[in-house]
Amino acid sequence: MSVKQLCYIGFHAPEKQQLAKNLVQKFGFELFAARVTAWSKQLALRRGAAVFVVNERLKAAREVPLIFSSGPCKDQGILYDVDLQYVVSTASNICFEIENVPGISQSLQEQGCQILIPPTNVADEGGCVTYAVVRSIVGNISHTLLDRSRYCGPFLPGFHGVKSASENFSEAREVTHFDHITYACLPGSSLAVLDWYKNCFGFQRFSVHHQDAAAEGYSIQGAGMGLRLTAMHCNGSGLTQLDRDCKLVLAESLPQQRKNQVDTFLEQHGGAGIQHVALYTTDIVRTAAAMAKAGANFVEPPLTYYSEKGREKEIQQVGQDPHLLEHYGILLDSEVAGEGSNISPGLHGKQYLMQIFTKPLFAEDTFFLELIERCGAVGFGERNIRALWKAVQNYMDKQ
Repeated sequence: MSVKQLCYIGFHAPEKQQLAKNLVQKFGFELFAARVTAWSKQLALRRGAAVFVVNERLKAAREVPLIFSSGPCKDQGILYDVDLQYVVSTASNICFEIENVPGISQSLQEQGCQILIPPTNVADEGGCVTYAVVRSIVGNISHTLLDRSRYCGPFLPGFHGVKSASENFSEAREVTHFDHITYACLPGSSLAVLDWYKNCFGFQRFSVHHQDAAAEGYSIQGAGMGLRLTAMHCNGSGLTQLDRDCKLVLAESLPQQRKNQVDTFLEQHGGAGIQHVALYTTDIVRTAAAMAKAGANFVEPPLTYYSEKGREKEIQQVGQDPHLLEHYGILLDSEVAGEGSNISPGLHGKQYLMQIFTKPLFAEDTFFLELIERCGAVGFGERNIRALWKAVQNYMDKQ
């Protein structure tokens, strides 16, 4: 199977969370398509090529058991996703655009995968799409397999176009696509997850760090940390670069002294799932500044981060302003451009990346967003991983 591209990421949230409203007002997303029935509301929002679909069960809908629906959704229910009633708000669906949905669905079923919604055709005046939904082996995550090559409407059949604009982000064009999606996984499950995505969707491993071990991934331990990261990508674009590929990062906790943020996610989310989604931006300072002004909240870096030996010089050497980064809480990690790198270094001859995390978007300490800007770097800097981990952990401890 070959994934052409990532189409959207789907949420399930009650109305009271006001997730769609916050994505528009605080994070600069544009509501561009909607589908409303007596039982549910589906809202499609985008920044650049990054598309979220927020699925809300309306108050008029009856409570149903917390299960995946076993067949195609009725007209009054959720389209292009399972009609999921979950204990907490959750990001749970990743939609892949593919060809030959019926053939791929049959192949996945023969491999033992659970097909939640069999191949289904939906049409309106804009054309026709075919989709199916398969359950991942990770927590409550499902994947919509979508062929919309015969459709030219605003989004998908059943949705109508919506004209909207956010005054706070009227000229915001820095966010271009999803950089990566991170799963919080059960301890010891990463290798099985990697194998499943390789066999079912053709994903391949890539290193998050030069010390990434093929068998065990990249482990970070010490100072209260116990974290294993492994990563994979699906090169549906056919390009040799990683910058636009669909990238999945698996995070699992290692034995340590105290409960950490992955453990907190598993406990409050009720199992494994999508912990955060990274939005790629071409200007992280401008993006973070606009979001903060609009009311978005970011986790604060460790107090000693910017005063560490050599930190200010490192930031200046790649052409960034250390005081500006400190003002917005943005972390930077750099490395000398290595041989064989397939992405060009920054203007100052070094590969580096900059990152910042938002506070959780829901009442629970589960899902959050990340902003990331890359200048040549394709992995995740070790010091940034440690600093971001500590920043989120400090926030969790305060909570």
